[in-house]
Amino acid sequence: MRKLLCFVSPFLACFVAGINVCTADEQSDLAFYEDVFSAAPYEPADTSHYLPSCARALDSADYKTVAESGMGAGWHNRVAHDWAFFNVPASQSKITVIDYAQTPSGLGYRYLANANTQSAVYEPWSSSKVMAIVGALSKFEPGVAADTLVGNTRLADLVTSVHSYAEAGVADGNSNAIATYFANVAGRDYLTQLFHADWIHTPNANVRFRGAYGPLAFIPESELWTSASLSYSHPVAHYAEGPDDPGYQTYRCDDCGLTGNKPMSTLAEAEFLKRLMSGEREPLTQLPGFDNSDLTMLLYAPGHSSAAGNVGGMMSGIGLMLARSIAATLAPGDKREPNVVLDELTAGKWRIFQKIGAGPSETRQQGETVLLAHVCLPKVQGGREFTLAVQSEVPGINDAAVGRAAMAMQATLDQSMAQLLAH
Repeated sequence: MRKLLCFVSPFLACFVAGINVCTADEQSDLAFYEDVFSAAPYEPADTSHYLPSCARALDSADYKTVAESGMGAGWHNRVAHDWAFFNVPASQSKITVIDYAQTPSGLGYRYLANANTQSAVYEPWSSSKVMAIVGALSKFEPGVAADTLVGNTRLADLVTSVHSYAEAGVADGNSNAIATYFANVAGRDYLTQLFHADWIHTPNANVRFRGAYGPLAFIPESELWTSASLSYSHPVAHYAEGPDDPGYQTYRCDDCGLTGNKPMSTLAEAEFLKRLMSGEREPLTQLPGFDNSDLTMLLYAPGHSSAAGNVGGMMSGIGLMLARSIAATLAPGDKREPNVVLDELTAGKWRIFQKIGAGPSETRQQGETVLLAHVCLPKVQGGREFTLAVQSEVPGINDAAVGRAAMAMQATLDQSMAQLLAH
């Protein structure tokens, strides 16, 4: 995701030589983008590092375990699913939610989407940076710790900076360059195959990761990843630039189409994150090379030195929309801030791990927003846990169109959280 030109103040983008060139609606769209979609996240009262495991206990055929549905090709047809569960029109958004429950047979899931949009591909923008980080961590065998350094930069600061778009220690907030470095470590053939035969078996063959995030990559001071606490110093090879990778594709390659070189779907993105979050609870789908130390680094980035807040990693992912929707559903009419509501309901232990992406696409002539997230709500309805991916798009190729897409996403989250948490 790029910062909009108006990011310091949305209204500055509406003035050229002192003349207001934006309508009142466009000013409102830009303000929503800055003040809600890309605002610093709410923080829970308890920011301790625990791995989410808060699914409610249910004896229900509405949920199936991985052992019951299988993992090979066609698994999406065998899971417990309702691909038209949410009353959200496809013209407004695409959304997939994977809801968790602890069943007598083990950890179970039900898959919920709107208007059968779960496998439609789109440009994921910066939401796919999670995949770049995970790919790099899974290929680094020794494991990671709070003191792991990439060259002279804390790994935790790099992971946090990708999600927060802010400086963290000497990580400069250039999320695009840092994420490109992680993709250059993982390699695009590896990242693409994770979605197919090597791991997920995504039903849409067009899903892949072949791109980058702009022309520049973060280059560490050395190739060594080191940790004093774990007593290692290992060289980690990486491509200097995205195009150096034989698996790289240009954005409008012959086979890329309008969705570019890293098209994904809500099902592909949500399943990717769900398998990480279930981790050691569901060994059948655990990503090889990715253990709880890697998951903790992704979610919390222990050891991060950002002064912007207590949270790091995916917990520092910008955006207020999902927390707003959940709090409004659980406490309708409550005028307090969403974090206060959620703190009261969960003893401060609620978790929203998220990564957003957005931009105006000249290729597709529309403004687009994407959100990938995992939610843990201890004590709520016996414990609610779910993973989601949602994408919204509206006509227009300016910054205001991105704001309108964000507003469409807020409406989708409001409606879908109300439906989900009522069942």
